[in-house]
Formats: sequence, C-alpha cells, structure tokens
Amino acid sequence: MEYVKIEGQFPKFSHCAVTLGKFDGIHRGHRKLIQTILNRKKEYGELAVVMAFVSDRQTILTSEERRILLEKMGVDILLECPLNDQIKHMKADVFIRQILKGDLQASCVVVGEDFRFGHERKGSPELLEKYGEKYDYETIVIAKEMEGNRKISSTYIREELKKGNMEKVNDLLGFPFFVDGVIEHGRGMGHKFLLPTTNIIPAKEKLMPPNGVYDTVSHFKDRSLKGITNVGYKPTVGEKFLGVETYLFDCEEDLYGESCRVEFFHYSRPEKRFSSIEALKQQLLKDAEKGKAY
Repeated sequence: MEYVKIEGQFPKFSHCAVTLGKFDGIHRGHRKLIQTILNRKKEYGELAVVMAFVSDRQTILTSEERRILLEKMGVDILLECPLNDQIKHMKADVFIRQILKGDLQASCVVVGEDFRFGHERKGSPELLEKYGEKYDYETIVIAKEMEGNRKISSTYIREELKKGNMEKVNDLLGFPFFVDGVIEHGRGMGHKFLLPTTNIIPAKEKLMPPNGVYDTVSHFKDRSLKGITNVGYKPTVGEKFLGVETYLFDCEEDLYGESCRVEFFHYSRPEKRFSSIEALKQQLLKDAEKGKAY
C-alpha cells in the first residue's frame, strides 16, 4: 500500500475509487465504505483510495495503526490530508474540480450519507452526485451502519471508550480495541516485588480508555497470551507517564524489545493508590484470578 501524507500539493493518480472521511477508528460503518471501493477495485480495476482528513485531536487509532489495518484490508493508497486552513476554506466545488477530478482523476467517489466537506461544510453527497455528471465520475452514497436506533460513529465509540465499556466499543468497531507498541524496560518493580509485567507507552495521539485494570490478550509475532493490563500512572509507585502494563498469565520470559498488540476486552476496576506494595500485590493477585475466570 502506498501511504502519502499531504503536506502541500496532492499527488497525481488516475482511475481511482475514492472514499473520503476522518476514518478515526475504521469502525463497522467505515468498513462499508472501504469494502465498496475494494469491490470496485476487483470489478473495474480501479485504485482503491482512502482519503483520511486528520486533525490534532487524539484518535481511536493512531496513524500507524490505521495504516496497518487498511493495508491488511487491501487498500492501494492512503492519503492523509490535514484539516488545515487551505482545506477548511476551500469551496466544495473547487475541491471536487481540483482534487477529486484534477489530481486523483476519480472514476468513483464513495461517501456516507451524512458526509460534509468544503467551506462552511456546504459540500454534500447531493453535490458530489451533481458534479459527477459534469466530471464523469460515479457517486455511491452508503447508508449509515446502525446499532439499534443509533448511527455507528466515532463520536459514539468515543463516548463508550470514555466509560470503559470495552464490550460495546469492540462491538461498534467490529474488532477489539488495541494498543500497539514495543515492550520497554520498566523500573523492575514488578519482577522484584509484584508480578512480572510487560510495559508499553502508548502514542500521545492515542485515545485511551479510563485508567484502570482490564482483561486483555497480548499478541506477539508468533503467539497470543492472555493477561490483565493496567492503564495509568501506577499511583502506588508513582510513575510520571501514562503506561500500559500487562501481567501475562503463565509467562516468565524476557520479552523486551518485542513488538506487541494489546487487545482490551473488559474493564475490571479503576486504578487506585494502595497503602503498600504488599497491598497492591494482593489486589493484583485477585485481579489475575478474575481475569482468568473472564
């Protein structure tokens, strides 16, 4: 997959099936859009292009995590387009003429029914359809994916993630919420006094669930291991950075330097300060038993 971060001019392509949006989480609704351009690729030989508009806010998926997922799905090109003043103030018809038709030479544009773009958000699916007749591209408008009576959206997922409702988050995403990283050296407190753990520091752009203990599965290159994970600052020992610390059941190996993906399945309890290291250890043993049962 070709990954292009737009920092000025847009690249030149041709015969593209393009889908546009923020693609914050690649949730079930996003996947309908992406599957549509993948179907076009298979049927008509069009390049499957995802144009993701990005801002400075924290995101459900980091740029790197999104890139990995889209590549596995079979997308040809990921364009990351910053929501800067140039894009925000560009009139919708200019965006269609200069970028969709001029630079990308889109033969198909796929959007959700509530997609808005351009200056004052005046661009709409209806406008794309109107200009499609003029510039000879097909517009496909996809109905929103629903969860009961509510539309699945990044906003909905963010609300549930803030509550620590991982079961709902995972259902809306269509896959387990995860954090990618490389196992780092901690302070060694776990190995000396508590339970041996692995440590990941999440990217600053990563939107995280509430600090606390979670039931998780950690995936390494050649295997997957169940465990419990603490998200937070470990107030009993006083860390100064947000960490993702996992106790892996039945694993005593040195995993430092290995790439790891930690998937979150259940919020067990909030993070808290204990009166002593021994009190913390006893609670972690209880957490581990609950995690194994889960």
